[in-house]
Amino acid sequence: MTAVRSLMFNLYFYGLTTVMAVAGLPLLLGPRGWVAGWRDLWVRLSLAGLAAIAGLRHQVTGGDRLAAGPFLVAAQHQSAWETLALHSLVDDPALVLKRELYRIPLFGLYLAKTGMAAIDRAGGAGALKRMVADAGRLAGSGRPILIFPQGTRVAPGQAAPYHPGVYAVYKALGLPCLPVALNSGYFWGRTAFTKRAGVITLACLEPIPPGLDRKAFMALLQERLEGAAAGLDADARRQLAGGA
Repeated sequence: MTAVRSLMFNLYFYGLTTVMAVAGLPLLLGPRGWVAGWRDLWVRLSLAGLAAIAGLRHQVTGGDRLAAGPFLVAAQHQSAWETLALHSLVDDPALVLKRELYRIPLFGLYLAKTGMAAIDRAGGAGALKRMVADAGRLAGSGRPILIFPQGTRVAPGQAAPYHPGVYAVYKALGLPCLPVALNSGYFWGRTAFTKRAGVITLACLEPIPPGLDRKAFMALLQERLEGAAAGLDADARRQLAGGA
């Protein structure tokens, strides 16, 4: 049953994405807000389909910590799910992402139009400076900045380093940082076809105030994210074992 529902959702998701990517092309000629609204509709329809077809829903804890105006969100990254869900929870975020994503046909055009802080990971210190400058410009327009501190999807239970780029953005912006922990990887694996039914938890943790030095900030960010993992992991395993 899980395999059938996963197949049905994948057909729905990729069909929806293709249709909306083509149908929305005229919007690229208009203001950025048109494309942002089209993106938000795609996100809502994708998450609705995920719940209705695959039986995969989500809950948010600490949602009252989602501030208005610019702030930095540093989220764990376990699957493609959070790239969708965080757009439904955070108002018009600007993502820090790999520049090569701009090369994806059609999708890259939408990324560029909505405005992101892209980094060429082979570009060295100069690329990092340009990314930080882009993040500062986007935050200056009132948009929250979303960054995945480990830089890539990391399966639950696996360790991966926290990259210094997150501190560079935190320092340059001078804004509070909201750590976000989650357990999406148990239900929607980082490269998995299968989408397992259940309830993903996304936890907005205690914000980190601006102004900390690099050592203190990185230690506190990792402590809060990894500290929340045990409870979230246990909940996910309990669900998958039939105890939810």
